[in-house]
Amino acid sequence: MSSLSDLLPHGTDLDKVFTGAIWSEGPCWIPSRKSLRWSDIPNNRILEYFPETRETKTYKSDVEFTNGRTLDLDGTVLQCSHGLRHIERDIDGVVTTVIGKYDGVRFNSPNDIVVSRDGIIWFTDPPYGIIVEIEGHPGVKEYEDCFVFAFDPKTQKLRPVVTDVEEPNGLAFSPDESILYVADTSVLFKATGNHHIRAYDMQDGRAKNGRTLIDIKEGVIDGFRVDKEGNLWCSSEIGVQIFTPAGVHIGTIPTPEKVGNLAFGGDDGTDLFIAANTSLYHIKTSTQDAAKHY
Repeated sequence: MSSLSDLLPHGTDLDKVFTGAIWSEGPCWIPSRKSLRWSDIPNNRILEYFPETRETKTYKSDVEFTNGRTLDLDGTVLQCSHGLRHIERDIDGVVTTVIGKYDGVRFNSPNDIVVSRDGIIWFTDPPYGIIVEIEGHPGVKEYEDCFVFAFDPKTQKLRPVVTDVEEPNGLAFSPDESILYVADTSVLFKATGNHHIRAYDMQDGRAKNGRTLIDIKEGVIDGFRVDKEGNLWCSSEIGVQIFTPAGVHIGTIPTPEKVGNLAFGGDDGTDLFIAANTSLYHIKTSTQDAAKHY
């Protein structure tokens, strides 16, 4: 089992590299620009941090409340739009719709997104963009539930893959993609809701044997990442909590603010960028994202 000292170089420190957002989400390293791009959802803008100069710029404004994003296999950016209730592709600021409806009705507010090695796009669809005024536009759940979806761009087939999570939020695969992890943050608006991560065995593209792997008490696990050893780096109220693939707590990187999401990046993939309430933080690690596409 890894220890915290195995995952963080000796003497590494947490560094606040930007502040001035309202609610930071959806961080993603953009190799072609050597930048970290993320969403400031209530301010309806996308920010971009350049480590070489330590500058942060507004990449784009009036973006219809984007949330999570990831790289597609071709290096373009896929992102979730709360406002437009769809998945979109961003190429140099030009946005096109990838998928926008399920059985003829709109999604709730796509939240987080990953791409598996076969090019399938996986995303979560909780209701936050239609029930939280500063995160989207008021609306209703048109298919009357909250699912995790898989979309195949080649065949244009969309299917729900996880339907037993009340409000799915962050998601990620194990290094060999044999396990899909999904966070449930339904406790945010319901006292009897959940604040855990579910794990599913992947069998022929289907999620089987769902079980609760990690249950935290310090807020909720929103976004999270899996490193190349299979450890889960999870957002929480108190910082980034790290767990083994078996769900055993390894340690915590404390942060001054609640963490919404995080992403590995940098030239060698060992830089961890932490999107917290109003700020972006950075810390050096000794590992990389299991889903490293750069």
